[in-house]
Amino acid sequence: MDGFIARQDGSFDWALQQGEHFTDLIEEFPETLSTHWRQAFGVTQKDARNFDTVLMGRKTYEVGLKEGIVSPYEHMRQFVVSRTLPEAPHPAVDLHRGAPIELVRRLKAETGKGIWLCGGGKLAAGLVGEIDELILKINPVVIGSGIPLFDGAAGTWATALSAHKVYPNGFVLARYDVSSGRRRPTATPPGVAG
Repeated sequence: MDGFIARQDGSFDWALQQGEHFTDLIEEFPETLSTHWRQAFGVTQKDARNFDTVLMGRKTYEVGLKEGIVSPYEHMRQFVVSRTLPEAPHPAVDLHRGAPIELVRRLKAETGKGIWLCGGGKLAAGLVGEIDELILKINPVVIGSGIPLFDGAAGTWATALSAHKVYPNGFVLARYDVSSGRRRPTATPPGVAG
């Protein structure tokens, strides 16, 4: 609830993993389950419902890498934005060393489904001017500190709530249209990619 997407070490042990909301997330966004979780939950469909491309920052990618997961989303095109990762540990993962905004603009020009920005507060801050929709999973938990949703972003952005659902356990799934009232950030945040 306090705007953090993970603890400072990247963990998200505080996130609700059970309940009606979890079933709905799997149904509505099956492609956002990593390959090993898709198998565990019996998600077999190959077609992307919302996204066919996933974009991760280095720290987000390294969460799975520490567990030996080198290709976390085999069912999608995978991009890791990093200036410091020496190489992509798997041929299905594209390593992008340049400006993330250039990559996103190129991907948006291609045909296909949406691009899912999977974690990375600094990466999100650097791309905030390119985000068309925010889909927020709000857990009824305060963690006090951690990685902010937009780490280092400056400026103000108008959004419009386009849909939401409140669950009995306090979880809220909220969708916001960002593109309609967009105001560009006033400054580029430092270090948008690790």
